[in-house]
Amino acid sequence: MASGVAISDEVITHFEKIRVRLQGSEEKERLKLVIMRLSEDQKNIIVDHQASLKVKDVCDEDDVFKKVVSMLPAKDCRYALYDCSYATKESVKEDLVFIMWAPEDAPIKTKMVYASSKGALRTKLPGLKFEWQVNDPADKEKCALVEKLGGPSLVKSLEGKPL
Repeated sequence: MASGVAISDEVITHFEKIRVRLQGSEEKERLKLVIMRLSEDQKNIIVDHQASLKVKDVCDEDDVFKKVVSMLPAKDCRYALYDCSYATKESVKEDLVFIMWAPEDAPIKTKMVYASSKGALRTKLPGLKFEWQVNDPADKEKCALVEKLGGPSLVKSLEGKPL
C-alpha cells in the first residue's frame, strides 16, 4: 500500500455485512452506513462504530440522506460505505456507494494519507459501482449524489423522498 496503512479485517467483515440483504425482522439490523477511519496511530483503517448506522437507526428519520451525511465529521477525513436506496424510471434500486470524505478544514497530512490509502482500500471492497468524492459541504447535497447515481433525468427519488 502506498501510504503504508493496513486495512483491518473488521473493515472487510463490515463490507460483507453491508452487502447482505436481510429480510423480515432482521432487516432493521442491516447496516445502512459504515464509516471507516484511521486508527489513532494512523497505521490501520478501522471501522468507526460510533458513526456507523443500521437501518433501525434511520427508519424514523424524515430525511435519511441528511442523517447519513451528518455522520461525516466537519474537520476530519473518513471513508464510508452507504447502502443507498433510490428509484429510477424503471425500478427501485439499492447500491453501495463508496464515499471519500476529505473536507478542506482537515489537516493536510491526514488528507494525503487518506488519498494515498484509498486505492488499496477499494481493492479490498470489490464490486462497488459508485464512488463519491466529497470535499466540502456543497458536495454533501443530494444533487451531487444523484449525479453519481445517473443524474436527475434517471433518478426520481432518494431514500424514498421524491427529488
